[in-house]
Amino acid sequence: MKTLLRTLLYLALIVWLGAEIFFPVVAAVAFSTPGVNTHVAGSIVGQLLRDLHGMGLVSGMVALALLALAAPFGIYKPRNVLAPMALLVVMLACTLYAQFGIISAMERDRIAAGGAIDTTDTANPLTIDFNKLHNRSVIVEEAVLLFGIATVVLVARAESVRA
Repeated sequence: MKTLLRTLLYLALIVWLGAEIFFPVVAAVAFSTPGVNTHVAGSIVGQLLRDLHGMGLVSGMVALALLALAAPFGIYKPRNVLAPMALLVVMLACTLYAQFGIISAMERDRIAAGGAIDTTDTANPLTIDFNKLHNRSVIVEEAVLLFGIATVVLVARAESVRA
């Protein structure tokens, strides 16, 4: 049972962090594919980002639940799972903010700009706000990735000092 719980924990972290790591690659491919305009590429990337956030939320909740079960099952010492659990909560909060705060606002700006933000003037307030939100989204996703790496380190540390 201990091996199963640890395996599921690692898989949940792998799914989330793997998606976070490869998302920029997929976005770069979408925007650099010949014949694909920026509006279409942005639509593809936007949908992929929504999927990424969904995967992250599910994986994060699974990992959080497994860490909560780890101490009672004697997998890790209770105090050794508190920091990874706290980081997972922060990662989940960042993901919720990105999905329902930032991405929703970017979508409102895109629609208000006529559906394609790349066709508006760069001095347009909607374009300025969209770009500001995009930059914030990048920072939040980077934070999730860094917190995720820190979570993996803390779980590995908890593994080495197991009861």
